[in-house]
Amino acid sequence: MFDKILIANRGEIACRVIATCRRLGIATVAVYSDADRQARHVRLADEAVHIGAAPARESYLRGEAILAAARTTGAQAIHPGYGFLSENADFADACAAAGVVFIGPPAAAIRAMGDKSAAKALMQVAGVPLTPGYHGEQQEPAFLHAQADAIGYPVLIKASAGGGGKGMRRVDDGKAFEEALASCQREARSAFGNEHVLIEKYVEGPRHIEIQVFGDTQGNVVHLFERDCSVQRRHQKVLEEAPAPGMTAERRAAMGQAAVEAARAVGYVGAGTVEFIAGPSGDFYFMEMNTRLQVEHPVTECISGTDLVEWQLRVASGEPLPMRQEQLAIHGHAIEARLYAEDADRGFLPSTGTLRHLQLPGNSAHVRVDAGVDEGDSITPYYDPMIAKLIVWDVDRDAALRRMRRALAECEVAGVTTNAGFLSRLVQTDSFAHARLDTALIEREATALQPEQALPDDTWRLAALAAQSLRPGAPVDPADPHTPWAATDGWRLGVPALARIELEHRGQRRELAVTRQGNRWDIFLEGGQASALVQGHGELLRIDLGDRQWVLRAHRDGNRLHLFGHDGGQPFIVHDAIAEADHPAADAGGLTAPMPGRVIALPVQAGAKVTRGQPLVVLEAMKMEHSLNAPADGVLKSYRVAEGELVAEGAVLVEFEAE
Repeated sequence: MFDKILIANRGEIACRVIATCRRLGIATVAVYSDADRQARHVRLADEAVHIGAAPARESYLRGEAILAAARTTGAQAIHPGYGFLSENADFADACAAAGVVFIGPPAAAIRAMGDKSAAKALMQVAGVPLTPGYHGEQQEPAFLHAQADAIGYPVLIKASAGGGGKGMRRVDDGKAFEEALASCQREARSAFGNEHVLIEKYVEGPRHIEIQVFGDTQGNVVHLFERDCSVQRRHQKVLEEAPAPGMTAERRAAMGQAAVEAARAVGYVGAGTVEFIAGPSGDFYFMEMNTRLQVEHPVTECISGTDLVEWQLRVASGEPLPMRQEQLAIHGHAIEARLYAEDADRGFLPSTGTLRHLQLPGNSAHVRVDAGVDEGDSITPYYDPMIAKLIVWDVDRDAALRRMRRALAECEVAGVTTNAGFLSRLVQTDSFAHARLDTALIEREATALQPEQALPDDTWRLAALAAQSLRPGAPVDPADPHTPWAATDGWRLGVPALARIELEHRGQRRELAVTRQGNRWDIFLEGGQASALVQGHGELLRIDLGDRQWVLRAHRDGNRLHLFGHDGGQPFIVHDAIAEADHPAADAGGLTAPMPGRVIALPVQAGAKVTRGQPLVVLEAMKMEHSLNAPADGVLKSYRVAEGELVAEGAVLVEFEAE
């Protein structure tokens, strides 16, 4: 076993590897960019080395800088995590040449599976079922269009070197093919430096089922059963679970054997995942092999009682696999949800900022939290905006689902917008609750996934009480701490002061008024009055309102108010008419950037007439393309930005004049 390893990654996977190494007595070295100087993985590691500027291509993708850090610190091995250099065969070769162990498969296996077209040909020889499609070298748009026509729509355009849902587009008819191809190639070129694509038949009603495989240097290969990763948006996984609901023993054995044969075909060593598209009739087709550990590996660990990172370390040091196939068994059911800093109500746009308040469920026998950040850390535009992975386990799926609902309700995040509410609604949809899973589940349940637009009156009253309880106070005069002259709450002798509070929730604004006498508060809302008893210590409030009691955590961050209860959280804006008078709204005649990013395409000529929904700017953020469209029919008067320019959130991108 190694004495010291370097983790060539960041975020929750770096923290996870550090935790396993600490348990095994292995020293760890973290690497970090300018943006991650104070990051959690840096704080947890025994040593840390700076490797470059914030953009990944200037830091985490610099293999030579990472190898230099390994030499400087005396690290014997490098764990690449996932993403970045984890599937880079040249980096694996460079590690071998430098005498440093790459904790992953041989470079030859990475190359064999890294090119999706070549991998399909290899799998065909190995007898692994393939999806009908074109996997060749010709890349002329007209030729690819003809191949798609021959395959029959819908088809899927996929970046040959892709992964993580990037460089992938579904096309439903020939008219949309050329635009989808150009966008797919552009995204693939940006993310992977390779715009080569393949075309496949899109399987209707598909499930995304993947098999965890593991090989050692003695030629042993096992599978650790399957994961269902069908719940996706934009081809990126949102929820994962193991084992796959409805999986028969026969189908599990067949898919497991196919995955093992795929791994053996390339002389695989270490952790890998063979991904399949499964049809509703029981058929399944090889999609790709990820030659690394997967984000969703914890659900496999939960049902198999293993630590796959420890397996990686042992196999990389030359030890045989810790268990044989016949020793592996499934115990219970596990579900994972990815908590992201993103706005699900605005097309899952990434959200950046400082985590001013962060409270996640505690780890237990049933709940596990893999986090890469702590309260006070920042979500930047440079990397994936994941906050944490919530993993739950129980004896069966129904029990695990109840655990997940509770875990999501216990997530408290302020400072960025998160998908916690979306995830809570998602696990309660009829389709997910009853395991009617396929990759179109989110689109099918779109109505149920919409947030409630109208909050109950009691929720508005609770928010007003919290806003008034947490309002900034005046500085206390140490010479006379009880003087009423320092009060800023409208104190007066006799009748209690009336405080007016204007709140906004999802675009709806309401004005409330409150008065206070000791612990008793009276709340006035649109002519109605209610009384409450409020007891609180800091941000924790116990409120008796009518015949109900609530225990709430409330967090105030400037004009933002967050209420957290047993059923999740609600965000509010507390409006201050005087302060807002000094900050007039931005010019409504422009299109602004919804997040920080880089302008990669300006598809319309200045002065041109455009129609509502027509793309005006293509912005790249968090490694994904986002199309910003015309809000109405009108004229694009001018662009305020140029291609390649980095823009901040809120920056005006175009001048637009509506008809």
